Amino acid sequence: MIRLIPTTIAHEAIKDLYEEAFPEEERRPWDQQLMLMVSGKLQLLRIENDDTFAGFIFFWRLPGFSFIEHFAIHPGARGGGAGTQVMLQMEDKLGGIVLEVEPPVTEQAIRRIVFYERLGYQAFAEPYHQPPYYPQYPPLELRLMQKGLATGTATFQTVRDRLYKYVYNK
Repeated sequence: MIRLIPTTIAHEAIKDLYEEAFPEEERRPWDQQLMLMVSGKLQLLRIENDDTFAGFIFFWRLPGFSFIEHFAIHPGARGGGAGTQVMLQMEDKLGGIVLEVEPPVTEQAIRRIVFYERLGYQAFAEPYHQPPYYPQYPPLELRLMQKGLATGTATFQTVRDRLYKYVYNK
């Protein structure tokens, strides 16, 4: 059974999976991640499957929607529907959700997009660039996907502007 456990402690297993699942340019420095958690801006859910560590979700509660910044299922817990169960629980918990995905140029990116589309997420048509986490990297070309946004909140510009302001301090 998949459980989402709120935590303010990022255990070593979470850090290891975070660094394994996301290349450097797609993740914030770990010390900054921890500082955002302590401030209460960034929230962490530990994912467990039958009391075994199965992954994590870092997310933000923003005006009008929640933003899932990083979501990873441990390789040993993949393939049994855990990701779907997690996302359904997140939708119940958060309501409107926005997330970033890579452009559909690799097989893995296409699989990820199809996964979210099967759950009812829709991509915004407009181009989107994630501000860099590190000064040596350029902005990262990604796509924004959303599900369950209220009509007034659902414009690309509104979503992008809130992400830039609250998540990326731009």
